[in-house]
Amino acid sequence: MLRILRNGVFGLAVVLGLFSASPPASAAYPDRPVHWMIGFAAGGPVDIVARIMAQALSDRLGQQFIVENKAGSGGNIAAAAAINAAPDGYTLLFVAPNNAISTSLYKKLPFDFLRDTAPVASIMQLTNMLVVSNAFPAKTVQEFIDYCKANPGKISYASSGNGTSVHMSAELFKAMTKCDMIHVPYRGSAIAFPDIISNKVQLIFDNLPSALEQSRGGNVRALGVTSPKRWPTVPDVPAIAETVPGFESVGFYGISAPKGTPPEVIEILNKAVGEALKDPKVIARLTENGGIPRPMTPAEFGKLVADETEKWKKVVEFAGVSVD
Repeated sequence: MLRILRNGVFGLAVVLGLFSASPPASAAYPDRPVHWMIGFAAGGPVDIVARIMAQALSDRLGQQFIVENKAGSGGNIAAAAAINAAPDGYTLLFVAPNNAISTSLYKKLPFDFLRDTAPVASIMQLTNMLVVSNAFPAKTVQEFIDYCKANPGKISYASSGNGTSVHMSAELFKAMTKCDMIHVPYRGSAIAFPDIISNKVQLIFDNLPSALEQSRGGNVRALGVTSPKRWPTVPDVPAIAETVPGFESVGFYGISAPKGTPPEVIEILNKAVGEALKDPKVIARLTENGGIPRPMTPAEFGKLVADETEKWKKVVEFAGVSVD
C-alpha cells in the first residue's frame, strides 16, 4: 500500500511538473489559422491591402491568415463578428476610418468600438481620391463644382457603404461646397465601379488603392485627392483643398482584436506587422496601392483610433447625416 501511495504521489508530481513546465498557450501563438474579418467586398481597397498583409503575416508567423469578407452596414457586420469572437487572437478585425465614423453616424450599434476592441497594430495611412466617369464633363474640381451647382440633384455619387470614409468624404464635400448630390451606397467600391464606368453613377471619393488602379487603367478620370496637400504617390493629382480650402479626409488602415485578447498575443502580432512594414517588397506593394506605411505600438494605434473617432464625430455633425 505504501509503495502504491508513493508511486501515486511520484506520478502526480511528474504530471504537475509537466504542466508547470508547459508554456502558456499564447507562447505558441499562432498554432492554427487566423481569421481576419474585412468589412468590405473582395477586390476593393481594403481587401487588396488586407491580402498583402495577410500573406506577409503568414510568412512571418508560419500560419495562414485567412481574409474573410463580411460586407455590409459600413463594415459593422465584420466588426460585430470580430467583437463577438473568442478573445484568443484567432479572430482579428481590419480597422479603417469607417470604424471611427460609425460610432457617431450609426445610432443603434450593438457594440461600443473603443470599449469592445483591443488595438493591435497600424498598417498604413492613405488618402481618398475623387474620380468621375469619363463621360462626365468636368475635368477639374472647380468645373465639377460649377456643373454640380448648375445641375442640382442630377448627380449621384457612389460609396462603399454608409459610414465609410468614402461616404463621409463626399458628405463633407457637399457641406463645404453646397453641391446637391444623391448618395448611392454599395457593399464595397469594387462593386460600384462598373456603374461609375458606365456613368449610371457619376463619381466616387474612393480610397486611393482602387481609385488609382481604375484611373491608371483609363476607366475613370481623377480630379483630386482628399488630403490637405498633394499625396506623395500621386503628385500630379491636385488636392481638393487647393480649390476648397480646409477640405481634408485622410484615412488609416490597421488591426484590432476582441477586448480581452492576451497582451502577449497582441505583442506578437504587432511585432510581425512592424517587421512586415520594413520589408522592401511589402513597402513597394503598399506604395503601389497609394499607401504610406505607418507602424505604431498598440497604444499609439489605440490613440489614433480614438482621435479619429472624435474627429469624424465633428464631421458627422457638420455634415448633418445619420444612419438608424
